[in-house]
Amino acid sequence: MAADAEFKVIGRRLPLVDGLKKTTGQGVYTDDIKLPGMLVGKVLRSPVAHARIKRIDTSKAEAMPGVRAVVVGKENRANFGVLPVSKDETALAVNKVIFIGDQVAAVAAEDEEIALDALAAIEVDYELYPAFLKPEESLKPVGDRAHKIHEKTVGETNIHKKVDQDFGDVERAFAEARLVKRNHFEFGGVTHAFTEPHCVIASYDASGRLTVWSATQVPHYVHRALAEVTGLPMHRIRVIKPMVGGAFGGKSDPFPHEMAAALLTMKCGRPVKILFDREEVFISHHGRHPTKTDIAVSCDASGDLTGLDLAALIDGGAWGSFGVVTTYYNGVLNAGPYKLQNFRYSGTRVYTNKPPCGAMRGHGAVNSRYAFEVTLDEIAEEIGMDPCELRFRNFLPPHTTTVNEFRITSNGVADGLREVMRRSDWKSKHGRLPFGRGVGVACGFYISGSALPIHWSKLPQSTVHLKIDMDGGVTVHSGAADIGQGSDTMLAQCVAEVLGIGLERVRVYTADSDMDPVDLGSYSSRVTFMAGNAARRAAEQIREKLIAAASRLTGHPTEGFVLAGERVVYAPNPAVNVGFPDALAEALANSGALIAKGSYQSPPMGGKFKGAAAGLSPTYSFQAYIAEVEVDLDTGFPSVKKVWAAHDCGRALNPIAVEGQMEGSIHMGLGQFMSENFRYHGGNILNPNLLDYKVLSPKEMPEVECVLIESNDPEGPFGAKESGEGPLLPILPAVANAIYDAVGVRLYRLPVTPEDVLLGMQKNRAAGREAGRRGSREVEG
Repeated sequence: MAADAEFKVIGRRLPLVDGLKKTTGQGVYTDDIKLPGMLVGKVLRSPVAHARIKRIDTSKAEAMPGVRAVVVGKENRANFGVLPVSKDETALAVNKVIFIGDQVAAVAAEDEEIALDALAAIEVDYELYPAFLKPEESLKPVGDRAHKIHEKTVGETNIHKKVDQDFGDVERAFAEARLVKRNHFEFGGVTHAFTEPHCVIASYDASGRLTVWSATQVPHYVHRALAEVTGLPMHRIRVIKPMVGGAFGGKSDPFPHEMAAALLTMKCGRPVKILFDREEVFISHHGRHPTKTDIAVSCDASGDLTGLDLAALIDGGAWGSFGVVTTYYNGVLNAGPYKLQNFRYSGTRVYTNKPPCGAMRGHGAVNSRYAFEVTLDEIAEEIGMDPCELRFRNFLPPHTTTVNEFRITSNGVADGLREVMRRSDWKSKHGRLPFGRGVGVACGFYISGSALPIHWSKLPQSTVHLKIDMDGGVTVHSGAADIGQGSDTMLAQCVAEVLGIGLERVRVYTADSDMDPVDLGSYSSRVTFMAGNAARRAAEQIREKLIAAASRLTGHPTEGFVLAGERVVYAPNPAVNVGFPDALAEALANSGALIAKGSYQSPPMGGKFKGAAAGLSPTYSFQAYIAEVEVDLDTGFPSVKKVWAAHDCGRALNPIAVEGQMEGSIHMGLGQFMSENFRYHGGNILNPNLLDYKVLSPKEMPEVECVLIESNDPEGPFGAKESGEGPLLPILPAVANAIYDAVGVRLYRLPVTPEDVLLGMQKNRAAGREAGRRGSREVEG
């Protein structure tokens, strides 16, 4: 994609500003930090899924040489959680444990060997309770209230959240429809599989201040939770996010180990580091929820969609985490990219005695999107319409409102589908390739940040501070957390573009609560839209000061000046211009450093019904994908050969970064589709490592042709919107629909195994047909 001539920095293919530090080993991650006198922290974990703690004796551990602190749950009963409506976590188990791996005690010792010996010396007696391991079990009333996983649930059950929404008249739409297609889908749980394990360092100094370094996406929420748990006021707590080696939603909660490290350092007065091993990372989890989804979609004689009925049973694991939001998102994020006048959703999230689920890339939308897009393909086949044509007929237009009152601004989904059809040669391939090869299509729709913050207040959702002093460098301060997605580079680009300077003048400092203003964190694909707008607004204030300085130096009116090429140029007569250093010197005269701040707060939007805020966003991204697959007819093994991926990102501020997000999303989505799955026995994870948990290998990754659709959002920074999560949604159903086109097998359970495909092919042969769009023709031989 050619860069827009209107811009000099925006739209250019630029390396990330922290790229060299990461690739040369100079980047500092939490585990790289060494503090004088730092102790090793370790966590004692529950060996049982659900039990009352009858007795816990730490005396032997505390008496061991080299052990400096031991903490247990009864010492701090404070509840915390990422959502104010669902604070059900404690630093350490207080009266009972609720999953295998639950934190029971924590120790701080001089070295790792002593710390592990201390854990082994702690004595714990448990009274076993019934373990609720299947979501259906948690729907039923619990006989003994003590056996409820949490006190605050729906009635006497283990239901965490129940959502029922109804728009229009679904029953009438179904009664009048030409076709109503119903399906049941089942999705296994998957985890983020980020490279850097969880790590935290906590240090309580002599002045009574607590400093915490943590590999987190949400330093602001960690800051809040630490204050709740420790009892310290927020101004006596400092939270710093070093570089983060991947997160994908798995570091978007405040975590018990962060709280435990704080309690340990406050008890012993020395810094404490807790670094998870890989099994502990899997136990901490917070990944995508296992879900059972029932869907019904109707259409009229013309192929226009008339109704959607969706129900989801969501296995939340042991804690609430983002689960209230998850429960809504499974439904409401189906309001696009298609027009719907009748929509009904029933979502139920339950607690179970398994590791907690939470937010994962494409939070709440991936599983239901799969169900919707596969069902759409079935409708297209049954009414004899090309699957792409069915989608074209039903796309939302730009600048409209959905049935649940989402405000749609820019929308490039039709352009995207048109382009991937052309590039993939869809019309020549769909239903026409040799048996065993096929193409499939799917589309997507996702938020660009949540319009309403988790903590409702008048605090802006993102604030950026700028400073320019006599050295000529521009310092950007933001609380936004760069977790590898390139948000530091985005902030630098937004500032450099406005000020007409190169990136080398800009230095970005982020995610230090003492130094940087509040940003709510890297989740819900919010940072580009919200922090980007804040950075642009701050830079515009500095620009006005530089223009005023150039006007004073030249005697020309301020209205004619622009900043470009490190000069302040008078546009009516470009020969009149002032170099950036000279304009800066004049602006600094008698006043000192130039200071500015910009902020972003979403405009008012949405309906008044219960749950109206869930899924509201200032704008939405749209996707259209086509995948080509080949299925081994002897083994059933599907191989994805190529993906044509169109993503409406508003404007690609940095095409390299956008394409990287798209490719990473496709890799993650294919992993969920083909191989990734949490396997349990009695609540115990059977594959808690990167050998047995099957992440897609480079060899299995297909060729990806990224198509950047620039719909130029009217409210995004320079027209931009999200690229970090939406690109994951369509890849799973696109591949599923391609497999159907190849061998006539529909897939209703993820992950898909070769056995599933082979069994479907065998059933088709037994019935004497090749099912699929090939017209149920007879199988030869």
